[in-house]
Amino acid sequence: MGSTRDLVPELLRGIRDEVVKTNERLDATRTELSATRAELSGRLDRLERRQTESEIRLATAITAMAGTLIEVRDLLKDRAEDRDRMTQFEHRLEVVERRAG
Repeated sequence: MGSTRDLVPELLRGIRDEVVKTNERLDATRTELSATRAELSGRLDRLERRQTESEIRLATAITAMAGTLIEVRDLLKDRAEDRDRMTQFEHRLEVVERRAG
């Protein structure tokens, strides 16, 4: 039975050594996770900044396009009015030509 008593301290030292190794691996994992978290945080910040910049560019482009569409609408409206005036002038000219001729 003396040999069993001799094994207990050795087993305990083995368990202690494994616990130390496990703690070292946990510390390494924690360090890696911290670095990964910092990297992801930086990437997320850059992504948010780029998204905001894109939204601003898009809003600016939409505003410019709305202005252009208003101008095109006004031009088309003017052309329609010009076409109506031209039709009226042609009609009046026909009336004058019939009377004269």
